[in-house]
Amino acid sequence: MMADENNANTEDKVVATAETENAVTNEAPAVADTPSEAAANQDPAQGAEGQPRRGRGGRGGRDGGGRGRGRDDRRGNRREEEDDGIIEKLVHINRVSKTVKGGKRFGFAALVVVGDGSGRVGFGHGKAREVPEAITKATAAARKKMIRVPLKEGRTLHHDGNGRFGAGKVTLRTAPPGTGIIAGGPMRAVFESLGVADVVTKSVGTSNPYNMIRATFAALQDQTSPKSVAQRRGKKIADLLGRGGASEAEAEADAAAIAE
Repeated sequence: MMADENNANTEDKVVATAETENAVTNEAPAVADTPSEAAANQDPAQGAEGQPRRGRGGRGGRDGGGRGRGRDDRRGNRREEEDDGIIEKLVHINRVSKTVKGGKRFGFAALVVVGDGSGRVGFGHGKAREVPEAITKATAAARKKMIRVPLKEGRTLHHDGNGRFGAGKVTLRTAPPGTGIIAGGPMRAVFESLGVADVVTKSVGTSNPYNMIRATFAALQDQTSPKSVAQRRGKKIADLLGRGGASEAEAEADAAAIAE
């Protein structure tokens, strides 16, 4: 009899405990998510308290304004300047070294020629520890030193010319249509960037690309057009062109066909 009573009491206690646990489970408040889960479930467009999130911005910046947007605008303008139709040609890259205390520092030197293909051309060189940075410096220097060269019919030079720099000597000769660019190495890059389609050149004395480029530019800077000569002397272009035995009509036709 005592054993039966003990078993009955134990069963009553188990039942009571189970009922209590069910009640606690049903009435317990919802547990908040962990910080990581809350951040994952939160709308990215809202802040920590459900308010719309604002960009950092600079001084007085609101809704993503300020310095960050200004940098984006400047980058966009820089891309437009780089894509403005300027022809860039890498002529030469040389590894250079600087002796310092403890050893040598190696870098790179770049020579770049730029032009618009319509009579403007320039060259520049730059040095840096890396090749892309050296090319960027050389291109920026070349853009700052572009010169205007008059072209005959937009395809060749008006007259022959000679240039010299150091030991380098170059000769430039005008050519009829269909001749092409008869030039090698650095000189070809100059005429392709300039927009010359027919020219014959010769380089003597050196194969140094720096000296060849400088000698070529010395010859190009001496180029003049009949229009500039006529304005300087106070005459008409037809008067200058008619001295070679050509008739007045031919001279006027040639004067009308001249384009710088």
